[in-house]
Amino acid sequence: MTPICLRDLTVEERARVQTLAHARTAPAQMVQRAQIIWRARHGESASAIAARLGLDGETVRRRIHRFNAEGVEALKDRHRSGRPPTYPPEQTATVIGTALTKPLTLGLPFAAWTLDRLAAYLHEVKGIAMQRSRIDEILLHEGLRWRKHETWFGERVDPAFAEKRGRLKRSTLRHPWAVA
Repeated sequence: MTPICLRDLTVEERARVQTLAHARTAPAQMVQRAQIIWRARHGESASAIAARLGLDGETVRRRIHRFNAEGVEALKDRHRSGRPPTYPPEQTATVIGTALTKPLTLGLPFAAWTLDRLAAYLHEVKGIAMQRSRIDEILLHEGLRWRKHETWFGERVDPAFAEKRGRLKRSTLRHPWAVA
């Protein structure tokens, strides 16, 4: 184990680290990293910090070393490579664009999309074979939510409903004593 020392912090760094080390709403990993730096600044050894925070001593040393090199940016997560996206951005954009387009403008015989209708349209017309659950994930990630069909208390999904329904007929007879 090589001893590691924390470099002197600037006034801005000290203020940011102190704020994060005592934060209750910041991401837990950032708070923990700030606590490592804050404790090291106050003279605690890496092994004492590790014991207090329930970490490995080498983890604490790496965090201090990274802070010495990068400053406050070291408290943030680094970008990690992972599994590449299953669907290219063009297909994702097509899914979102199609979901935002009214089916009637595409010449379809319905006024609103359902996941099944959208999946079928994407597969048959656009050539994108995608599961309903994945389409739903993409739309939710984009901040789009399926609306429930409005019924009695709101606007109907079918804009031509009144025309198709025809003229209203009275279902009850008028009482002779009712005020007209």
